[in-house]
Amino acid sequence: MHEYAVTQSMLNIALEEARRAGASKILEIRLVIGDLSTIIDDSVQMYFDIMSEGTPAQGARLVFNRVKAEFKCRECGEVFVKPPKGFDCPKCGGLGMPTDRGKEFYIESLEID
Repeated sequence: MHEYAVTQSMLNIALEEARRAGASKILEIRLVIGDLSTIIDDSVQMYFDIMSEGTPAQGARLVFNRVKAEFKCRECGEVFVKPPKGFDCPKCGGLGMPTDRGKEFYIESLEID
């Protein structure tokens, strides 16, 4: 359910940036979302469609660019993309700890008119 709040914030930022640029319409919003953010694309899209009604963002296309979660092994220091199951280092089998990669949620760019 946290998608509601982040979608509202994202929409507010996009509308403010479009206003500053003198745009009358937002055509596309490109988002970067890390896999560890637990944000669900379909939920963001659903809330966006509802929240953007009657605004310059209504009908804008959302583009979701996903960032894979990276982990760093506590044993050998290997940095690796999180495997589908578990957190084990593919090099030595040690426990991987999350890095900052994969926690992202931000607007990468806007296409406006």
